[in-house]
Amino acid sequence: MIRRIGGHTLGFEEMPTIIGYASVAGKKESEGPLGKGFDKIIYDSYNGKNTYEQAESTLQFTAVETAMQKAGVEAEDIDYIFAGDLLNQCISSSFGLRDFNIAYLGQYGACSTMAQGLLMTAVFVESNAANTAACVTSSHFASAERQYRFPLEYGGVRTPTAQWTVTGSGCCIVSNAKKGACIARATAGKIVDLGVTDANNMGAAMAPAAAQTFIDYFADTNTKPSDYDAIFTGDLGLVGSRSLYDLLSLENIDLEPKHYDCGMMIFDLEGQDVHAGGSGCGCAGSVFCSEILNSVNSGKYNNILFMATGALMSPTSSGQGESIPSVAHLINIKLR
Repeated sequence: MIRRIGGHTLGFEEMPTIIGYASVAGKKESEGPLGKGFDKIIYDSYNGKNTYEQAESTLQFTAVETAMQKAGVEAEDIDYIFAGDLLNQCISSSFGLRDFNIAYLGQYGACSTMAQGLLMTAVFVESNAANTAACVTSSHFASAERQYRFPLEYGGVRTPTAQWTVTGSGCCIVSNAKKGACIARATAGKIVDLGVTDANNMGAAMAPAAAQTFIDYFADTNTKPSDYDAIFTGDLGLVGSRSLYDLLSLENIDLEPKHYDCGMMIFDLEGQDVHAGGSGCGCAGSVFCSEILNSVNSGKYNNILFMATGALMSPTSSGQGESIPSVAHLINIKLR
């Protein structure tokens, strides 16, 4: 049964279980601190295809295929798949998943898509609308740079606040099993826009949305950061994480002792020259479906919060001088 907790949070009494998960990462990501934990590594940016966009589609296909193998299920066992990415019309998802013949519900939450997909799988499984559901997301450095910034051949200088779009993908298979990493609660975020217009400072744009969702969740559940073993955000990076601490301090919430950011975990910020850290749907997706879930299932963590943040911009809106509205969705994962 799904119950409403406070004004923004959903509680799942049966707590749907993540029965299988998989991560795919690129060469640069494999050379970072988490490299040994990814299920599959793609060393060729084209992955044998003609375009970067086609290559990104293969990331999702591989992540779903590997997660199904680890969960011991076939495509026909999955009732729905929730998927999204950063490219226009989510073509990485639709082209990457078309051969699975699974009922498809496209998602667009920008870099928050991993958490949004987990929320949707939990709702469908908990309500018995699905016995088994999947969620997957991806990003690719080259395809994102081409769409949102400049062609790679341009060789533009990156600002210190810029983040490096992760080439990677993450997939979770969710069912009503009773043992493993479970989805206990979820908070869907609100759109927050404080007027940031710099597309090379995504952390500053997304931090206010992250802060608002944390404030709502802690108020709804009457909990505090110290009640959790660890708290993960998706891709705020160095700048966004510092902004998050400052914003939450205004509400007397101290997140820092428990906080880790996927964008800072996946790369060596100094050694790999990624400036403020990693970003992209594949950042939260690949780290959650490797390091984070591995740590939960090993018993290192029993009760965590996972948040993915997204900047809801487009090349069109940026070109027209619009600010960057953002959103952040939060998932409470428990081990049983």
